[in-house]
Amino acid sequence: MYNILLTFITSFLIVLLFTPSLIKVAELKKLLDEPGERKSHKFSIPSLGGIIIFAATIFSYALWFPSEIFENTSWMNADFKYIIATIFILFFIGVKDDVVGTDPIKKLIGHILVALILVLMADIRLTSMHGIFGIHEIPEWAGIFLSLFAYIVIVNSFNLIDGVDGVAAGIGLIASIAYGVWFYLAGDITLSCLAFTLGGSLLGFLIFNFSPAKIFMGDSGALTIGLILSILSIKLIEFPQAGLPDTLRDISNPVFALAVLAYPLYDTLRVFIYRAVKKGSPFLADKRHIHHRILKIGLTHRQTALTLYAFNILIILLAVFSKGLEPNYSLIITAGAAIIIGQIPFIMKKKNV
Repeated sequence: MYNILLTFITSFLIVLLFTPSLIKVAELKKLLDEPGERKSHKFSIPSLGGIIIFAATIFSYALWFPSEIFENTSWMNADFKYIIATIFILFFIGVKDDVVGTDPIKKLIGHILVALILVLMADIRLTSMHGIFGIHEIPEWAGIFLSLFAYIVIVNSFNLIDGVDGVAAGIGLIASIAYGVWFYLAGDITLSCLAFTLGGSLLGFLIFNFSPAKIFMGDSGALTIGLILSILSIKLIEFPQAGLPDTLRDISNPVFALAVLAYPLYDTLRVFIYRAVKKGSPFLADKRHIHHRILKIGLTHRQTALTLYAFNILIILLAVFSKGLEPNYSLIITAGAAIIIGQIPFIMKKKNV
């Protein structure tokens, strides 16, 4: 608990104290996100917030990493190395995209490279469905492809939902806290520290990013958040059931992991399916995300962000309260609720068409 509190407080204070300086530098160097047809902001805003999220998270996690566990756990030794390496790769891809832009194909290659490192070298991959759809053990080849798909979807989902002040940072904060509490109760302090370190960074950043935003996280921030949460998701799904306390044993690991990321995953898959049906590119940006629709209904940026926070928290609570149910029933309840609630904005009357 001592390490967890220190990582959270340290990352929070770093972001809180150094973000104003980053904003000034970005304004002086004209590193700004300009208003546009597809964007919801009306003024030029610094877009390099991901730098401080990345720096605070890496510094705090490395500084307060529970060394006594690190020395006695060889698998965590390997994980730590690959986690840091892949975060650096995606961070620099994001920075380049924020500053000068990056071709979508090159970005995708970078995502695939990172996913391959984590799946094949770090062996952080899915091996079981824990009874979902009646499947338990997954063949190795299927586990590799499923894990690659999971990494790429989760990482990109946070990039795609970063369209309204405070949404990506707030959803990331909720997910970090949920995972951090779960791993703490499960007895995995190292992963709990990683989750709470990211959570502290996002809480500090949200002070400047909540509407009206003074700074955006950009791709460098969204990709960093997505990667860390994707790693935590797979680690949670793969956590040994025998090592769980009674409070967690009756909660389906895959259902809880999906519930924590309910909003970004549902919104991303919904938009990709829509684009595919319309025979367009799944990577072509548009204004068909849930947050765009909520804005059209007439809600402000603040109200939109708070609505989406409530949506994600509700789905997490449904996953928790459905504990003890057969995994498929729990999945139906949480996924069904996410789909129904997520469609409500699209059946409401728009204020502006």
